[in-house]
Amino acid sequence: MTQKTSPKALEIIDLARSLIANAGYNGFSYADIAKTLGVTNASIHYHFPAKADLVKAVVVSYRAQSDHQLRLAAAEIDDPVQLLRLFVQFWERCLHEGPLPFCICVMLASELPLIPESVADEVQGHFDDLAGWLTEVMLRAEAKGLVHLRAGAQAEARMLMTLVHGSMISARAARDPDVYGISAWPALERLLVDGPP
Repeated sequence: MTQKTSPKALEIIDLARSLIANAGYNGFSYADIAKTLGVTNASIHYHFPAKADLVKAVVVSYRAQSDHQLRLAAAEIDDPVQLLRLFVQFWERCLHEGPLPFCICVMLASELPLIPESVADEVQGHFDDLAGWLTEVMLRAEAKGLVHLRAGAQAEARMLMTLVHGSMISARAARDPDVYGISAWPALERLLVDGPP
């Protein structure tokens, strides 16, 4: 097991992920992690010499988990419309009950000009991964005659992703998780041949 995959490093990554979701890249410090975990700053630097190293590790872990969950869902669920509904529903549920109240990559993307390039590259990679998955699902739905993709699968995937993430930001700004569904669900329903269930 490498240094960055030790149990302590994973504990640091998990806590940093929560801190990023709530406060962004510049909203936490190693001192916050040290205080919460009851360790010294030096012990955190041992695993992650710089903050950029830690946040990059968080996003790499997040991307791997997201990719695994999305691929698993696509393999287990034959109905592509159900997959699209699960995508929208996932963040609705998180906004209401956690455990991760906000997408860390959305949070980091809002800080993009101010974060290190190595972190920004991973954030961009996450959005590219997600857009690719949504495109595949939309193509499956189109082949079954379940959706109208007026702008094409890639463009519609990006639009749905953007509207879901924007809805997340709107809900946070309003301090009301119910605001999310007001725009997120119609963003999906407009694509469906049969409209709302």
